Amino acid sequence: MAYVATRGGERAIEQAERLYRETLGTIDAERVATIEHALPWLVDRVMGESSLYAPDLAALALAQTGGDLYEAVLLLRSWRTTQPRLGIAEPITPETTLVHRRISAAFKDIPGGQVLGPTLDYAHRFLATDVLRGQPFEPAAVEPAARPAPATRPALSDWQKRQGLVAEPARQDVAKDDIPDLTREPLLFPAKRAHTLQSLARAETGGVLALGYSAMRGYGQAHPTVNELRLNEAEVRVTHPSGTVFSAGRVRTSQAEVVNAKKGGELKLGFCGTFGWNEVKVIAGATLDLNAPGAPAKSPLNEEFFLYHTEAVEASGFCIHFKLPHYVTFQSALDNLRGAKAAQPEEARQEEDA
Repeated sequence: MAYVATRGGERAIEQAERLYRETLGTIDAERVATIEHALPWLVDRVMGESSLYAPDLAALALAQTGGDLYEAVLLLRSWRTTQPRLGIAEPITPETTLVHRRISAAFKDIPGGQVLGPTLDYAHRFLATDVLRGQPFEPAAVEPAARPAPATRPALSDWQKRQGLVAEPARQDVAKDDIPDLTREPLLFPAKRAHTLQSLARAETGGVLALGYSAMRGYGQAHPTVNELRLNEAEVRVTHPSGTVFSAGRVRTSQAEVVNAKKGGELKLGFCGTFGWNEVKVIAGATLDLNAPGAPAKSPLNEEFFLYHTEAVEASGFCIHFKLPHYVTFQSALDNLRGAKAAQPEEARQEEDA
């Protein structure tokens, strides 16, 4: 596409940016801390879509962009590219994560039990308008459990595999330095399994939900059942140069596994996981993963379609770029229209004008 260079408007451009930033006011550490503590699920979403676990930086990105999620994700991804990579952590497995919430819609009684954890699934939705009249909304205190719950729970699919309900997937051991990395390699199709899961992990939540919802409504080949949904804290275990493996801290993670019965008496699995707590994204993403094999080429459930079109920064950037000057291409199109109209017989032009 051709653009007209922007000249002579440097001051106007500078003032436009100043006007935008003036609407946000002064950004300080106190505002960033308030966002981080008051909007944890929003901060989690930004971290997940940015492929960077840094709650303070995600809150700063939200403060600096006034809550524009696409701009916040772009800021955080850009910052991430400037940072060195010091090492690769040990793999995280479900049975080693600290469980805050773990439910299954497929089975009532599961090994390790169900844990409702933090959720509004069973709550009435109402707007606390009294807050606007000066009455703070104070949540009721959580009552302590009769006995401490186990910190970790087994993976439900492992239990199913032992019963022959789920086929053991083919595994291929890969050295740490050879793990496919979507942030350093192009996404090509058919996609590597690692690239598919990495793309879903950092995909735009709304896009994943829209396409996952289309599968749930019947455009897919399988209706999902939530086999296991988890909100966890996972230890980031890294190897010190001396060879000692130690924990560098914990990160919040979400993971969902959905199933559908298939011919042959085995359950077909779909999976999605991401940084932060984002249930709707991982359920919808696992549904896309479940339906992708065998989807028609032009279907929204085709892997190439949903991986490309849920890439937040690329999609929003392409959409927003249409605001830039397109004078040359548009005037060229108008010239073609005028030329075509001028070449028409007089009678045809009069009919169009009428």
